[in-house]
Amino acid sequence: MWVTSLAALLSHWRRRPLQLAMLLMGLSLATALWTGVQAINAEARASYDRAAASLGGDRLSRLVSPDGALISQSAFVTLRRAGWLVSPVLEGETQFGETRVRVIGIDPLTLPREARQTDVATGPELAAFVLPPGLMIVSAQLARALESEATPPLRIGEGVPPGAAIVDMGLAQALLQTPDGLSYLIVAAGQSKGLPAIGTIAPGLVLEAPDAQGDIARLTDSFHLNLTAFGFLAFAVGLFIVYSAIGLAFEQRRPMFRTLRALGLSARALTGLLLLELVFLAFVAGAAGVTMGYFVASALLPDVASTLRGLYGADVPGALSLRPAWWASGVGIALAGMLVSAAESLWRVSRLPLLASAQPRAWVRASQSALRWQAGAAAGMLALAYAVLELGSGLFAGFAILGALLLGSALALPVVLAILLGLAQKPAHGPLATWFWADTRQQLPGLSLALMALMLALATNIGVGTMVSSFRTTLTGWLDQRLASELYVAARTEEESVALHAWLTPRVDAVLPVWSADDQIADQPAEVFGASDHATYRDNWPLLTSVPDVWNRLARGEAVIINEQLSRRENLGPGDSITLSRGWRATVAGVYSDYGNPVAQVIVGLDEWNQLYPDAPRLRYGVRIAPDKVQAIARELTADFGLPSGNIVDQASLKTLSLDVFERTFSVTAALNVLTLGVAGLAMFASLMTLSGMRLPQLAPVWAAGVTRRRLALLELARTMMLAALTLIAALPVGIGLAWVLLAVVNVEAFGWRLPMHLFPADWAQLGVLGFLAALLAALIPVRRLARLAPSDLLRVFANER
Repeated sequence: MWVTSLAALLSHWRRRPLQLAMLLMGLSLATALWTGVQAINAEARASYDRAAASLGGDRLSRLVSPDGALISQSAFVTLRRAGWLVSPVLEGETQFGETRVRVIGIDPLTLPREARQTDVATGPELAAFVLPPGLMIVSAQLARALESEATPPLRIGEGVPPGAAIVDMGLAQALLQTPDGLSYLIVAAGQSKGLPAIGTIAPGLVLEAPDAQGDIARLTDSFHLNLTAFGFLAFAVGLFIVYSAIGLAFEQRRPMFRTLRALGLSARALTGLLLLELVFLAFVAGAAGVTMGYFVASALLPDVASTLRGLYGADVPGALSLRPAWWASGVGIALAGMLVSAAESLWRVSRLPLLASAQPRAWVRASQSALRWQAGAAAGMLALAYAVLELGSGLFAGFAILGALLLGSALALPVVLAILLGLAQKPAHGPLATWFWADTRQQLPGLSLALMALMLALATNIGVGTMVSSFRTTLTGWLDQRLASELYVAARTEEESVALHAWLTPRVDAVLPVWSADDQIADQPAEVFGASDHATYRDNWPLLTSVPDVWNRLARGEAVIINEQLSRRENLGPGDSITLSRGWRATVAGVYSDYGNPVAQVIVGLDEWNQLYPDAPRLRYGVRIAPDKVQAIARELTADFGLPSGNIVDQASLKTLSLDVFERTFSVTAALNVLTLGVAGLAMFASLMTLSGMRLPQLAPVWAAGVTRRRLALLELARTMMLAALTLIAALPVGIGLAWVLLAVVNVEAFGWRLPMHLFPADWAQLGVLGFLAALLAALIPVRRLARLAPSDLLRVFANER
């Protein structure tokens, strides 16, 4: 009996292959978008883990300079002679052609075993590694990028972080132009007892505990949480297709359910067979979705890697690895999505009496009775969003507001549409107009999920588009202010820097040092810049808030200015005090905008900076010069000093590079938005196909009363487009609210800065046209089918029990 019943249930899909395709396509697309995002996140986090494990960073302590300055090589010698098992490491960045490389210099003879990523301490390659010309151990990806560049000999090593090259200490110091500097000292695990205290023999160093998670992983949490949120939204929209397809399949099989029950199959057994069928379909769609998600992630990963590198300095490979975790999660969420979409239908099958499934209106009445509960749930979700906005804090609170806002608005949409349709029906005159509005209200429960999906997709596009466009507008103007110098020059050594300054001074209007040092402020890493007393800063630097005479106070060494991130993070403003390296305290005189930078920054007067950080590198300058002389000066610098092209950057090129990083940053969310809108259109198509197979009992009497099939088709098209237009209008305030939450709440919590919100009606109009076209395309096939419906099919309604 069970085998026969299962075969009967499965025969439905054989007779309706298009419906099966819609079900599998909806679930596989939803799974693909979710899996693609998870694959990107998994690849990035695996890269962070490799970086954290680099040279035992997740297991071994380190000795570092508290102000971030380089450690003298003599400190290493002193500690080794005192019996401490330490090993030096020098890290920095250099460039080979157009490829940026993070150089990691080590001493293979003193490197602890726990810190060895590749075997260079023994064997025949030791001599090649430590003797000129040296050896660079790199990943396969970096080796391909450096094939045509003039580099030391390369060797591919396992476990080397992407974008990094492990070299001997002598080669690293030559490449980075730091002959006596070290970044930190690795402390081996098994130290002898009775050693002198580090503070006694190396008083300028502090012991830093292992970092199991990695600073970069924490820094990028907000970025990956954003991606996860968009992936989940796309998955939820895709489930509307699944819900519509399952609803249609259950509705069409009502007579079959009745027959199987009458033949003796219990409600529990019928529910179990349906559940088995759904699980099988979920595994098929899940496998297809995970495969498609792999290709989606492969296409988007290069832009994500560029974003993480540009914003956070995180090196993530541009190629995707197959990881069982996200494959399993993809199939698992496909199964969960299928069960969630079918839960209501399964519950009705298990609870309805024997012949109730043959009653045509039983399912519709159940849907209509839920409208009041839906209105209450919508009001509750919107109230929850407001409460979290007023009382909550943190990044998760921001996403809770977004989730409650979107869910509450989606739940409210059918309620609002029902009210509007009721108001439109009152002044209607004539039987056809009255029937049109009444029939539209009756069809609303069947279309509500598709309309909710369309509204969510449109609101997300409006919200994210408004945020991105606001960011682009603000960033362009901000770059014009911040990149005031016409040319930026970087020397390779301190001696060359002094010569550059002397050479530039008589030839240009001004030479402005762009010098910075790493520091710790409020137990967090920060950058401290020295600013010279020049009109460039007074006229161009964008201050959000400041005290009077801020620049004069900065020049006199009486005050500092800080970026918005530090101001929000530590609740600092003009008039507050701040402590920098070596206990130097100063008053905050202003706060400046610093978009795109997650790290705290402080600007002090140049004289104070020189006293605070005497060992920090002084290599970069901003050059003020007439724009028409920029190229001539750049050519002279290249000829006289032999500077590579990467060390001479004009303002336009730097601005273009910054905007390119920005565009790549949001290309992923833009792609997800487009995919989400496409899935929403497919959800509407699935719902309309569902209704077209269920509406013959309502349309046949109208046709029999004299309304032609062509006119009926046009009325159906008008009904669909009217509901789509109302949905577009409803999506606009939801999208604007979403943009406000992203800019004023999520962005502040995630990155520490707040962007001004700009409105872009032209973009909304363009999106509205796209949404309208999506609804039109979704409606064309069902409407065309109705217009060509044979009269015999309509007459059959009056002969057969439905």
